[in-house]
Amino acid sequence: MKNIDINQSNPVNQIEKHTINVIDGLDMNLDHLVQSALTPIYNAYPFLSNTIMGIPFANLIAAIVIFIFFLVLRRFFTFIIIGSLQKLAKYTTTYYDDKMISALKDPASFAFIVVGLHLFFALIFWETSIIKNILNTLIVFVIFWAIIAIADALRGIFHHTTARFHSDLSREMGDFILKIVKILIAGVGLGAMLQVWGINVTALIASLGLGGLAIALAAKDTASNLFGSFALLADKSVRIGEWIKVGEVEGVVEAIGMRTTKIRSFEKSLITVPNQLVANTPIENFSRRGIRRIKMRIGLTYNTSSTQIQKIVNEIEFMLHNHEEISSKDTLLVNFESFGDSALNIFIYTFTSTANWDKYLNIREDIHFKIMQIVEENHASFAFPSQSVYVESLPNALVIK
Repeated sequence: MKNIDINQSNPVNQIEKHTINVIDGLDMNLDHLVQSALTPIYNAYPFLSNTIMGIPFANLIAAIVIFIFFLVLRRFFTFIIIGSLQKLAKYTTTYYDDKMISALKDPASFAFIVVGLHLFFALIFWETSIIKNILNTLIVFVIFWAIIAIADALRGIFHHTTARFHSDLSREMGDFILKIVKILIAGVGLGAMLQVWGINVTALIASLGLGGLAIALAAKDTASNLFGSFALLADKSVRIGEWIKVGEVEGVVEAIGMRTTKIRSFEKSLITVPNQLVANTPIENFSRRGIRRIKMRIGLTYNTSSTQIQKIVNEIEFMLHNHEEISSKDTLLVNFESFGDSALNIFIYTFTSTANWDKYLNIREDIHFKIMQIVEENHASFAFPSQSVYVESLPNALVIK
């Protein structure tokens, strides 16, 4: 160990003047105040000027204490200040302030750690230009993290605004616009972080040149999916929560993103479909129908008389016309359709008054029972696939004597 001159030039002062410095001012020159306070300590206790790896004992102890102080201050801010603000926000008429305070909790908490690290490295004289750039980058990251968090907390405002244009798609369009806003904020934040390292963002973008063209060609599918999402929102063809079928994919829409649409199948697997495919493929939207179809054929045995068939057809038609769960405004057909291979076929075509799957099954079941009752009351029977073989004559050798 060796003694050093505490008044020697601090390496921090040699940092380039033109470097963007976000942290300066956030710590209120606390490192200089602490360093000034350490001077009489060094005078009173010279042994504290002994160094480890070039760091004086007193400075190392002060750096650790300051860092721990900021960790404690971080917890105090998180649980006391933020907690008090959240309690006060409950008395307001809007809920956006509650969401904004909660959104700022994590970014503000992390900012205390970054400032604590800045003071720690400053007091041990390790705050080189690279370390300071890293810390500045982290602060820029925290600032834009907070902005994105606030934008996400104001999601309801985006929904309310888009509701003025498309009330049915306010949620989908609001979420879509919010994603674009967050991407733009993240892009500006990335540019600011690059600027911290002295990278001219404008020149960097301009230097892409042909490389930008290559990227654009590579992103052709992404652009197609993006415009596909615009088409979906503009056409109002799909909404979250609807039961649709796109090609071979069938299920309930869970999310409509910038690039893909997520569909939850009835087997509970999540299927991700590119928006380009959804926008350019016929979409069967089952949720948009207010009724469901019942289409069936019943077969009666060939020993059923024409009078019986006519009566059964009339009674089934009368039953459907008077059924309270059958739509009276839509097509209703009951006809003796054909002579089948093993049955006399009656064709039934009608619609229920609801599109709910559970109710539809109950209505269909009730109609089945009523049809069975009608057939039984007319002393007829349902046919089943069968074949009758008629032999006109047998060879003499096979005639039984």
